[in-house]
Amino acid sequence: MRLFILGLGYSARHFVRKFGGAFSHIAGTVRDPGKRDDLAGIEVHGFSATSPARETVERIGNADVLLISIPPGSTSDPAIAAFGDVLTAGRRKVVYLSTIGVYGDHGGGWVDESTPPQATLERTRMRIAAEQAWTDATSGNAAILRLAGIYGPGRNALVTLRAGTARRIIKPGQVFNRIHVDDIASAIMAAIGHQGGGIFNICDDEPASPQDVITYAAKLMNVAPPPEEAFATAEMSAMARSFYASSARVSNAKLKRELAVTLSCPTYRHGLDALWRAGEGGWGSGAIVK
Repeated sequence: MRLFILGLGYSARHFVRKFGGAFSHIAGTVRDPGKRDDLAGIEVHGFSATSPARETVERIGNADVLLISIPPGSTSDPAIAAFGDVLTAGRRKVVYLSTIGVYGDHGGGWVDESTPPQATLERTRMRIAAEQAWTDATSGNAAILRLAGIYGPGRNALVTLRAGTARRIIKPGQVFNRIHVDDIASAIMAAIGHQGGGIFNICDDEPASPQDVITYAAKLMNVAPPPEEAFATAEMSAMARSFYASSARVSNAKLKRELAVTLSCPTYRHGLDALWRAGEGGWGSGAIVK
């Protein structure tokens, strides 16, 4: 299979590291072609929404699998706007990475793929529109993967604690789902092998409050967690505060049932344990502090 990735970001690069051997050729786009630090083995193309290069169009046209990891723009999906019909011409698998943020606020209640999305933020409205655009462009055959909060090597509570940037913001009743990047990679591979399209929640088994994750990471590192801060009075950017606007528990039953994915990190504790053993946090591996 030949793979083309639109948007070689954190999750897409990890997917290549884990499953790149399944493809005979891998190419993808980046905003800045000069940043190729961990893209060995990938044919890199610069992304242009207005004047895509002929070579890029040809590579997309020849791909058997398209993985789309570019967020929506302010008016439309930038990949569809740039490459148009070549993205969906022929028989190929299309996997689009979205977000569970499209469900909006459910006061901590459970949601699944049958729950109608609701948009209270502009970026959420654009994401819902992008999901629909890819569904329409592929006549319903795109796999829409709604990702929970992403963490993994270099991007986790252990790292932020070590850097001194971790915070324990307390908003009563607030819960999120998370997903380890290893499990995202497994879900993408499963979606590629799955017949037909559909929407799938890619999340862990245990939604939890943000402060619980920080507290557990601090326990692993045997350090004091940062002080609690009330959400109502905490100094936060508008973007950071917006992530607390919704609270929901997201079901992953369809991921397990239809894509047959077994999570390597079913809870944030499993994920942080594995990252700590691997030396994340800057203080080396070793026995886990319980």
